[in-house]
Amino acid sequence: MHSLTPPHRPGQGTLIDPEIDIHLTPDYAARALRADARAGLTAEPKWLAPKWFYDARGSELFEQITRLPEYYPTRAEREILKARSREIAELTGAHTLVELGSGSSEKTRLLLDGLRDHGTLTTFVPLDVSESALRDAAAAITADYPSMVVHGVVGDFTAHLDKLPGEAPRVVAFLGGTIGNLLPDERGDFFESVREVLEPGEWLLLGTDLVKDPATLVAAYDDSAGVTAEFNRNVLRVLNRQLGADFDVDAFSHVAIWDADNEWIEMHLRADRAMRVLIPEIRLEVNFAEGEELSTEVSAKFHRHGVEAELDKAGFTSGAWWTDSQDRFALSLWQAV
Repeated sequence: MHSLTPPHRPGQGTLIDPEIDIHLTPDYAARALRADARAGLTAEPKWLAPKWFYDARGSELFEQITRLPEYYPTRAEREILKARSREIAELTGAHTLVELGSGSSEKTRLLLDGLRDHGTLTTFVPLDVSESALRDAAAAITADYPSMVVHGVVGDFTAHLDKLPGEAPRVVAFLGGTIGNLLPDERGDFFESVREVLEPGEWLLLGTDLVKDPATLVAAYDDSAGVTAEFNRNVLRVLNRQLGADFDVDAFSHVAIWDADNEWIEMHLRADRAMRVLIPEIRLEVNFAEGEELSTEVSAKFHRHGVEAELDKAGFTSGAWWTDSQDRFALSLWQAV
């Protein structure tokens, strides 16, 4: 573990590069992609993990999605943060903000501003699996918050939470509704792993999209401009480029459906014709029937009572619950007990 002593700045205007801890091997992503592709494409039904949407093009498409009129979660969460960041600071008195999924976005800055202006925050710890994305985010925050220690962690939040630095009390922020991409058992494991690394009295700040009318939900994942469809198909482009696959990307249609029983949105890619796909890097041949669907994402939606039950089971007590003005999205604060 590196020292958290603030870096010496020898001259006014001089910025010290943020400290970065690396807990992943250089070939981590490549090995994980090969393993996921083999597991998912040989399963019945077939699936691919949503994290593989996010190469440079996928990240660009997702930024476009967040600005679409149908996609409300980003705006709703930003509204809450703008209204409640000072209150979060007052409730937590946090010295360290940990963000799972590095960010230099407006939402991150709203939270940083509230905590900094309260006078307790000294350290920002972004965690991300992508070293390049993490370094970009850490550099941007360092430039705009020169008095703050920025200590990045290149790691996987499913494996490296115990590597998080920072002076207590810490707030671990998991924003954007990303928790909805985990299946119920995976969510339970995640909440328990966060609780294990927090001392009693430390905090989890969680963003959750809420259950609402199906038309609004489906439209958010199947926009009229077709941006989400391109984002969904991008996972096939990632496999083509990184694994030498020969997916005919345009031969797959984007599908978004609301599963009322599980209360989640499912995104699929539907094969428009029968085809055979070769994936040389993992020595795999995959056959698709016409109309066969490949699952690419689940995005669970929540009720307050459900979130409270899951966090209570993991060892947290409720600190606060806030929604946007239209009750579409919730930001909640949980204290480790």
